Amino acid sequence: MLRHPAHFIAFGGGVGLAPSAPGTFGTLLALPLYSLAASRLDPTGFLLLVAALFGAGVWACGVTGRAIGVPDHRGMVWDEIVAFLLVLFFVPATPVWQAAAFLLFRLFDILKPPPIRYYDRTFKSGFGVMLDDLVAAFYTLVVLAIFKTLIE
Repeated sequence: MLRHPAHFIAFGGGVGLAPSAPGTFGTLLALPLYSLAASRLDPTGFLLLVAALFGAGVWACGVTGRAIGVPDHRGMVWDEIVAFLLVLFFVPATPVWQAAAFLLFRLFDILKPPPIRYYDRTFKSGFGVMLDDLVAAFYTLVVLAIFKTLIE
């Protein structure tokens, strides 16, 4: 992990090395990162940061996937971190909403409903690694928006 900065990024600073459920731990890491960044940045700055982190992820996951010979190794959790940061930006900052977002995001990331599974299988690059989680984030936000509309 420390042989190249890309590996450190792709493995979420080591979180991806968790022996079980590394994607879940990567998603959880987004919570304190969100709290830290959101308290210091205005909304535009936060979204620019997420865009930069996405770009860094395309590079880091691409380099790391090629180096280890597995394009989307389960330990590469940067994709979960960045996608869930985006989800957290749009959901109310309460424990209930964030927990619901977490559960939905993990569900979509694990089950990979269409077209997530298609993107996951088709794009074997850093962009593909990042893209499928971005679509899982989109699905999460759509479901939460529908639920919010129903309860209001």
